[in-house]
Amino acid sequence: MKELEESIASFLDTIGGIIWGPFVLIPLLAITGLLLTVRLRGIQFTKLGPALRLGLKDRKDADADDGDVSQFQALTTALAATVGTGNIVGVATAIALGGPGAVFWMWVTGILGMASKYSEAFLAVRYRTKDDAGEVSGGPQYYLERGITIKVGGISIGKVLAISFAVFAVIASFGIGNMTQANAIARNVGSSWGIDTWIIGLVLMLGAFAVLIGGIKSIGKVTSALVPIMILLYVVASIWILIVNIGNLPSAFGLIFTDAFTGTAATGGFIGATIAQAIRFGMARGIFSNESGMGSAAIAAAAAKTTHPVRQGLVSMTQTFIDTIIVVTCTALVLITTGAWAVSEDDAAYATGEGFSTGLPGEWGHWIVTIALALFAFSTLLGWCYYGERCVERLVGRRGVMPYRVIFCLIVYVGATTSLSLVWSFADVMNGLMALPNLIGLIVMSGLIARETRHYLKNDPNLRATKAEVDAFMEGHDGGIDTYEKTGR
Repeated sequence: MKELEESIASFLDTIGGIIWGPFVLIPLLAITGLLLTVRLRGIQFTKLGPALRLGLKDRKDADADDGDVSQFQALTTALAATVGTGNIVGVATAIALGGPGAVFWMWVTGILGMASKYSEAFLAVRYRTKDDAGEVSGGPQYYLERGITIKVGGISIGKVLAISFAVFAVIASFGIGNMTQANAIARNVGSSWGIDTWIIGLVLMLGAFAVLIGGIKSIGKVTSALVPIMILLYVVASIWILIVNIGNLPSAFGLIFTDAFTGTAATGGFIGATIAQAIRFGMARGIFSNESGMGSAAIAAAAAKTTHPVRQGLVSMTQTFIDTIIVVTCTALVLITTGAWAVSEDDAAYATGEGFSTGLPGEWGHWIVTIALALFAFSTLLGWCYYGERCVERLVGRRGVMPYRVIFCLIVYVGATTSLSLVWSFADVMNGLMALPNLIGLIVMSGLIARETRHYLKNDPNLRATKAEVDAFMEGHDGGIDTYEKTGR
């Protein structure tokens, strides 16, 4: 059995090395992010303020187009799915494997990813539809097919990409969105408070089922209440630790920037890392954390009540800013300023708790990390179940949604009570396979995204127009949609 696990691990590492190597996903992520940043004229910088204002208030959207949840609930659902173990365990692992320089590449992934996240959400709302039960459904599994009409030998390229994304997303939902999260909760809660993993697994399974049975509206209500509290708790605790260690902040930033381009020498339990490792693990864990370019968050964006795709695109863009620029940075600086980062990969998860213990009495540091991790991971379960069910609906229809929810909840128990030594490698592979068709689609449809965005922002630069005003200035304007569908450009 051990030999089989080692063989599988070796295979997954090989595949992951190819996907996340210098010739496939990393350059594709960078090219896509740069292309969209240029074509959208640096929208993540010029419109961040208005986007935060629009997204962080719970708009009722009484005059908005069809949708299932408010823009704020769509944002918190997407945040629930992304602010998870990647923000605690993932950051610690990235630094343990790639050194402090990996944090810089996580930032790069986040900044460029804001343009990608905007574009995904824009397309999700632009091409969304309704299922047989009247619920909104959208995301790469729809916009890739509807937006890319090119055919080769009678085969629709867009449809192939859409189905590929849906299949990979369903598989990934049981790894990145389920087992890794449940296992992280069980291990940390169990070690902190001595609770048996089967009890934790049972509670998680029943809790998840109680929320998930109600679909996106139930998920939206829970995440809109839970996500702001859990992020605020974690950020405030992080700031306290950084104040205690404020003298180490300059050198921490120095390590991040210098090691990103020079590699990191061995020290303490850290075995050392090259520049290539810093880039690979920084970008891999960066996309694991914020999911920009993967297309998953676009599925939640499609459910939002909004007057125009541009508005929801901007709201969704703030998700990456909050996840990577705020939460990931908090974890990374705590690890580096306290010196807790210099550990082996096996001790990476424990290192974050050690970092938070600096400046806090007793076991409070580990308890805060445990509580934050439990909240982050449980909310991720909720968000990813919705992603998976929308892709199941695309593949087999509405009849597959409820069985998927039940199976997903049962797998939560399996993840909490089983050793998952291979799950992180599996998650990296699935993340990459999901991202590939979506990134291709974003590049192909970048012209459409840019034209629609420019026209809308020209007429509503402050994002305050009502639906009637939006309809008025959009009347007779195809925004490149008709041209795109006719020419494939």
